[in-house]
Amino acid sequence: MFPTRVLPAGDAAWLIELPERLDAEVNARAIEIAAQIEEASISGVTDVVVGYRTVMVYVDPRRAEWNGTRQTLEDIVTQSPERVASRTRLVDLPICYGGAFGPDLADVAVFAGTEPEEVIARHLAVEYRVFVVGFVPGFAYMASVDPSIAAPRRSSPRVTVPAGSLGIAGRQTGIYPAATPGGWNLIGRCPVRPYDPRRKEPFLLRAGDRVCFRRISEAEYRATTEWGDA
Repeated sequence: MFPTRVLPAGDAAWLIELPERLDAEVNARAIEIAAQIEEASISGVTDVVVGYRTVMVYVDPRRAEWNGTRQTLEDIVTQSPERVASRTRLVDLPICYGGAFGPDLADVAVFAGTEPEEVIARHLAVEYRVFVVGFVPGFAYMASVDPSIAAPRRSSPRVTVPAGSLGIAGRQTGIYPAATPGGWNLIGRCPVRPYDPRRKEPFLLRAGDRVCFRRISEAEYRATTEWGDA
């Protein structure tokens, strides 16, 4: 069990805090707590949002009984952890690395003191964990990148990053689900949409998922892209 605090966050939310570190076990416990809260169907709770090591519980103050809600949350966080392994998935994502799709690959290679092909090999060698989904709908923050290629964010962010771009920022990696500003180092592109409101399940990834990347050619990318940029 990790030390956990339940704190008021204004008059319409409760913040559940776990130890302040980027840690898979801490994040897994946050996901467990969020799942237990959702399953408890607490009166007045309107939303439950998982962070790296937090759970934000939003409530309707007109419907929620303040002290009663806090006590219920306290009871949940002090319960013995239940295992939620069955709720996690291993997701395989195709990536076309380098070229026009990876304009910062050479810069990451310079940071690592190696060749671009070795950067790609090290990025492919890791199974990543989705810690949290945010920033824009479907942007999954995944870790941990091999420290040797964990280049920091660019000093000057781009005004627009193409949708589907795969980036590195320190020990994290992620795919931009829409064309947005961004400062991550772009090393490739994914032909699959991380977020598509037209799908039955709009979000491709969720907190707790495990992700493996698979290299594809530019021809394969253009044959399978969901972005209409082929």
